Amino acid sequence: MTKPLTGRIALVTGASRGIGYATARALAREGAQIVAIARTQGGLEELDDEIRKDGGTATLVPLSLTDFDGIARLGAALNERHGKIDILVGNAGVAGPSSPLGHIDMKPWNDVIALNLSANFQLIRCMEPLLKKSDAARAVFITADTSSKATAYLGPYAASKAALETLARVWAHETASTPLRVNLFNPGPIRTRMRAAVFPGEDPLTLETPDQAAEFIVPMCLPSWNETGKLYDYPTRKLMSFRMPE
Repeated sequence: MTKPLTGRIALVTGASRGIGYATARALAREGAQIVAIARTQGGLEELDDEIRKDGGTATLVPLSLTDFDGIARLGAALNERHGKIDILVGNAGVAGPSSPLGHIDMKPWNDVIALNLSANFQLIRCMEPLLKKSDAARAVFITADTSSKATAYLGPYAASKAALETLARVWAHETASTPLRVNLFNPGPIRTRMRAAVFPGEDPLTLETPDQAAEFIVPMCLPSWNETGKLYDYPTRKLMSFRMPE
């Protein structure tokens, strides 16, 4: 039986661990050919081994997403090699400092904005032409509930995710009349290294795993998925629409 993503190219950022790693594996199991981006070569090689065990294939791209020229070069290389991509999962992110706003220096602020927001903007710029060559392109960006909660002491992270949500929604509106569907996924508390760094007193065994969350990201990447400009809230298992504040 043909797998639902056979013949489709899926670009996944932050693929060397956590949700990105789990999503890349889950997409590969459904037949997608993975283009995995991360800074960590070792993590990418481990991902490649697991995908091969499952009978899939992956292209490994060791790249810092704050290398914006590198993203542009990747877009050109993917165009030359595949002529399109079908799926974009913008997962890579950094938590940044846990401090009051007035105690945060400009460099850590800029570092968070560069990876969590500007890198995704550059991915949109460079990958949109390739996604538009797909008959059913799907983009999913990983956000966080700190964006709506405005969580104290996580200012750079919260602000970057709120801006990412708006960026994705703008793109969804701009592409509404095309085959491209653009959505957001809020995983909530998940057993990741980032989560442990931000909440060191939390028992990780009380949290769900990246593999569990990834199983809900996969349907958003399928050609059969028709929603755009929405947010899937994993903790409540609900697909949500955005609305103006009351």
